Amino acid sequence: MEATSLTPQQEKLNALRLLLPEVFAEGKIDWEKLRATLGEAINFSNERYVLNWADKSDAFKVLQTPTTKTLVPAKAESSNFDDTEHIFIEGENLAVLKVLQKSYFGKVKMIYIDPPYNTGNDSFIYPDKFSETRAEYARRVGDKDEDGYMTNDGMFKKNSKENGQYHSNWLSMMMPRLYLAKNLLRQDGVIFVSIDDNEVHNLRLLMNEIFGEENFVASYVWESTFRPDNSSKIFRKNAESVICYCKNIFNIKHLIGSKEGSDGLPSLTKNSMKECKLFFNGNTVITFLKDGLYQKGVKSSNYELLNDVTVKDGLIVNSFSLKGKMIWSQEYLEKELQNGTEIIIKTEGFVPYTKKSTSSILAPNTIIPKDVVGDVLQGRSEVAALFKFPIFDYPKPTSLPKYLINYFEEKDFIILDFFAGSGTTAQAVMELNKEDGGRRKYICVQLPEACDASSEAHKAGYATIAEISKERIRRAAKKIAAEIAALTDEIAKKIAKLQAEIQTEETITEIANLNAKIAGLTAQDLGFKVLKLADSNFKEWRQIEGNNVDALQAQMELFTDPVVETATVENMVYEFLLKSGKGLNSKITHQGDYYSINDGEIIMLLEAVTQAIIGAVIAQKPHKVIALDKLFEGNDQLKTNTVLQMRDAGIEFKTV
Repeated sequence: MEATSLTPQQEKLNALRLLLPEVFAEGKIDWEKLRATLGEAINFSNERYVLNWADKSDAFKVLQTPTTKTLVPAKAESSNFDDTEHIFIEGENLAVLKVLQKSYFGKVKMIYIDPPYNTGNDSFIYPDKFSETRAEYARRVGDKDEDGYMTNDGMFKKNSKENGQYHSNWLSMMMPRLYLAKNLLRQDGVIFVSIDDNEVHNLRLLMNEIFGEENFVASYVWESTFRPDNSSKIFRKNAESVICYCKNIFNIKHLIGSKEGSDGLPSLTKNSMKECKLFFNGNTVITFLKDGLYQKGVKSSNYELLNDVTVKDGLIVNSFSLKGKMIWSQEYLEKELQNGTEIIIKTEGFVPYTKKSTSSILAPNTIIPKDVVGDVLQGRSEVAALFKFPIFDYPKPTSLPKYLINYFEEKDFIILDFFAGSGTTAQAVMELNKEDGGRRKYICVQLPEACDASSEAHKAGYATIAEISKERIRRAAKKIAAEIAALTDEIAKKIAKLQAEIQTEETITEIANLNAKIAGLTAQDLGFKVLKLADSNFKEWRQIEGNNVDALQAQMELFTDPVVETATVENMVYEFLLKSGKGLNSKITHQGDYYSINDGEIIMLLEAVTQAIIGAVIAQKPHKVIALDKLFEGNDQLKTNTVLQMRDAGIEFKTV
């Protein structure tokens, strides 16, 4: 127990640590990191414990530069586009992560990535020309050949070990992506990063800076090849690391809080910042109180009973509410109670402690078991079996992401992989869902990087890595569908055999369970929707240098209609969807004159506007209406009336 009360200063520091753990170093605020995180342009000094590298300040600028890009649907390359919840995004992952910030902020449970290892032979994107303008940079990273594929000359830079900024370039590439990825994680979210010895030391330091070193979970060792590499005369390299960090250690760690009671139970009061009300009943709360009646009122400096409580035989026999400050939020604590976590009250002060009924998400040790997770040769054979030839040399086996995903008992969440490569994560998610009836969804991001002209993939007709990824997902889905069909046939035969027997209670229950299993298998999502990173459907306002009145007038005339010539209504729908913070699996319906999002939550007017249409839209009672301003051209009265009607109806109205 602390001898002193929590000071206002410490309370604020605790709140800041939960919000921005990356700005703390050795337990104290790093003011330069705080300023940089908040968007202020600074140059880092070296006179303290901090990870620093050449052009780090400029890498922060790249992170903080917003994008006007959007995502456009590619239905012809998708499978079951309208009904699937799996997403494959083709595009440069830094820009894609920026595009996803609004719609997926705090919604991803797990991230798994397998980034470039910086072996000296990797080609990857890093911001190496900080002096150029934003437009120049956009053109450079958008360089394409005559077929429209991104070129290695313009976009990819080989990071040779002879380069004087060899490690710095890799860090500048990874840092902004990890920052943006962290934003997408839920409060109980976890990120896994595969890496080898070339950058494992820098990755740990970088992730300490971004996630906070207190949110380090483990460094797992994976035997990446069962046939050791004989290339080194000093030792054999046959293992890689999987580094794991979480968004907030309090939300995933088995022992919550930093101070425990004498029996090892974590208190909910340590470093608490949130005030919430807990509602308990006799089925969810175990107490070690002596029997008797406890009247409502303040029982300690932290907790207040809101009604009388009766304890009999060590159990609370009536429902009651307890109000106080706690580490967990109201929502998270209620979820924990639903998952079986017990709240134990040991004293008459009614201080609650937690006792998890299940194990933590962490593996029993940090060695990934060889008999569960295969090596890169297994990964290669898995892909070769789908394509009938070894299209990738060293892909990860599906057993690796499946093993990591299985750390979570939850079976319905989003998994993000923004270095998708051959599509291992997508296949792993579909296979795992088939095995346990889960409803996990993946978001995979892959750059349309051109395949080497001498590669087997290029010879087989695949122009880009993204094309290989999409084709692998299609083939894997077809394979899984065949397995489901065979399994459901087998179960159907069991049901038929049981139905021919005497219908006991046990038989009826078993038949019902088997039918439920068939229903779960046949409902599996084996599709995926493809979206591609693209320029905005709307013209970008460009700053006019100097006092060029003619140039300013020309640009204003250009913006009479801000929609670009290549824009389509469907593409505008998806751009507005993302910029309104709605997910890519939102329900989109075209209701004649307007588009409705999530059953009228948002309505988009993109084709026509009349008073009758406005009346129909208002009758839907949407939260927000978005309209193209040009639809009101020549009818200022209709626009004015629309603004007033929307305001009177309490509807947010935006024109573009």
